[in-house]
Amino acid sequence: MADKLTIALAQMNQRVGDLEGNASAMLEMRRRARDADLLLCPELQVIGYPPEDLVLKPEFVRRAMETAQRLVEATAEPGPAMLIGTVWHDGGQNFNAMILAGGGRVLGCTYKHELPNYGTFDEKRIFTPGPLPEPFEFKGVKIGVPICEDMWFDPVCAHLAELGAEMFLVPHGSPYELDKTLTRERQARARTTGTGRPLIFLNRVGGQDELVFDGSSFVMHPDGEMIVQMPDWEEALLITEWMRDAGGWRCATRCEHEVDEFPVDVYRAMMVGLGDYVKRNGFPGVILGLSGGIDSALSAAVAVDALGPEKVRCVMLPSKYTSNESLEDAQECARLLGCRHDVVPIAAGVDAIDKMLPDLEGLAAENVQARLRMVALMALSNAEGQMLLTTGNKSEMSVGYATLYGDMAGGYSVLKDTYKSTVFALSRWRNRNSPEGALGPGGPVMPERVITKPPSAELRPDQKDEDSLPPYPALDRILEGLIEQEMSVKEVANATGEDIELVADIESKLLKAEYKRRQAPPGVKIGSRNFGRDRRYPISNFFHTGPQTKLPR
Repeated sequence: MADKLTIALAQMNQRVGDLEGNASAMLEMRRRARDADLLLCPELQVIGYPPEDLVLKPEFVRRAMETAQRLVEATAEPGPAMLIGTVWHDGGQNFNAMILAGGGRVLGCTYKHELPNYGTFDEKRIFTPGPLPEPFEFKGVKIGVPICEDMWFDPVCAHLAELGAEMFLVPHGSPYELDKTLTRERQARARTTGTGRPLIFLNRVGGQDELVFDGSSFVMHPDGEMIVQMPDWEEALLITEWMRDAGGWRCATRCEHEVDEFPVDVYRAMMVGLGDYVKRNGFPGVILGLSGGIDSALSAAVAVDALGPEKVRCVMLPSKYTSNESLEDAQECARLLGCRHDVVPIAAGVDAIDKMLPDLEGLAAENVQARLRMVALMALSNAEGQMLLTTGNKSEMSVGYATLYGDMAGGYSVLKDTYKSTVFALSRWRNRNSPEGALGPGGPVMPERVITKPPSAELRPDQKDEDSLPPYPALDRILEGLIEQEMSVKEVANATGEDIELVADIESKLLKAEYKRRQAPPGVKIGSRNFGRDRRYPISNFFHTGPQTKLPR
């Protein structure tokens, strides 16, 4: 019976569906951890996470099984045994599995029992839940391997402990969201203190469509003490030394890394999400409309930090309502960021539409400008191949303060799940700080005036956002109650102190704008209820929680 173990923790990125690439990266981690006893890789690392309906394609599962088998065979070469996360087909069912491989053969296999089916997760759609698992026997040590969600509830860890598991190795695919770090630690501490077993929480890093994985892996002792904290946002390999004494297993390795807090974590999530999305979908860079306002300025800063200034093209598309301040601010933003800046006036296009449709006025005439900008930006995108970056924020998208086929158009939106209040906080922070790993400038990225001036769409004379919306601090408080907390109009009014008629009006706008949001591009998930995977409301919807009004039939 071993009294010492060395366990290598591979905090890795992934590419969903890239079976060979993921497997090669796992073998490289094994090579680097050659003196360890065991290498732990993240959940479903062979196929990538979340695989979504790829798992419903039999050919995909067949090739994934073949790839996993080649990894098993590779453990015949000198080096550590491996815990391999993959889809596993057994008895006509597909399981989310961890395979223990060593000496060129399968030493054990366990299936995920708790399949998450909420928010961004829909694993019950593609996997069959496994039975309550049993521990692996490895070098005389009983190791429990709860898979991700299995750690978030008590039964699996309690069952493993009853069967003699001496430690928990928990592979995760846990996406980033605000305050998630504290939630993970709380759940892990409940499992360690509840069972008296130490726990390894291993997570992945990188972006996958709208999800971002922050890593932040850790080791926790049976008393709930955090003794290892791995980095956030970057790949890392850490070899941990474990000793057994009369009190059980203890990790002798100590590692401290300060994980990012708000607003740094949000900014870095945006960088990682955008960077991986652009690179993995084969775009040479991004193009965006730089209006002189704060949303486009922040979007440009994130793009430059993620991709580098040479891969970001900013275009100012002024109309007759564009102020000189906005022209100056857009130019100065581009100068500070060091990226390309072009000016393409849309006046000629507006005049042409006026001749085609001479009776347009009001909102219809305003939206022509936004849609002409989209036409110009998409033409430039087609000409050089850059992806059009959308710059709208969550506050505007919530209430429909955006133009369908206009400023909503594009391939990706870094601000999609970010309220306007957070946009201001991020912009103020970035103007005084540079995030780790940023490819942009170390100094300011936008003129201070961009942050301090009243927001405006500039689609009519002297227009301000607050002509149509409440002040953003009030609006965001209302929206957080309606969206993130799913509160009723009355509950939000009581919690915020805002007038109930105002809250009811915001709820009405929120529900009416669902058809627009269904046509919006993907974007980085930041909060607990992003539009799309987290919040799935019907477009045709007759249920409101505000004061009763007669609705159209």
